Amino acid sequence: MKANIGLKEKDTAAVAQMLNRLLADENVLYIKTRNAHWNIEGPDFHAQHLYFETIYDELAELIDEIAERVRSIGHYAIGTMKEFLEVTQLTEMKYKKNDSQGYIKELLSDFESLIISLREDIKLAEDHNDAGTEDFLVSILEKHEKTAWMLRAHVK
Repeated sequence: MKANIGLKEKDTAAVAQMLNRLLADENVLYIKTRNAHWNIEGPDFHAQHLYFETIYDELAELIDEIAERVRSIGHYAIGTMKEFLEVTQLTEMKYKKNDSQGYIKELLSDFESLIISLREDIKLAEDHNDAGTEDFLVSILEKHEKTAWMLRAHVK
């Protein structure tokens, strides 16, 4: 059954496409954060291992919420690695060293890229009269800004 939520199909389609890109970005970021958690080495191993776990746990919740938002507006969420890699704006990274500074700088760069994109996505949701998605994206923006600040505080 089609969603009857007061939005035109063309509007929900555009918003769903944007949300699916965000879903792909968040999944790539999640995997990169898991990689950092698994492979971190150095004198700050324990603290950073736990910190990365905190980040990927938050991302896991967020990923589910984004997919459910896509469904809430009447569309299907993408869900394969192939699809994620086709639409993400982020890149996979092969680390030369497994030190915290390298991982943190890479993750910070990704969070900042997503923050910039989220600002554009909020405008897109507004342009398509989707106040629910607009509000949802603002909350993601706030979470990502806080995570970026925390990551930035670790950088030498």
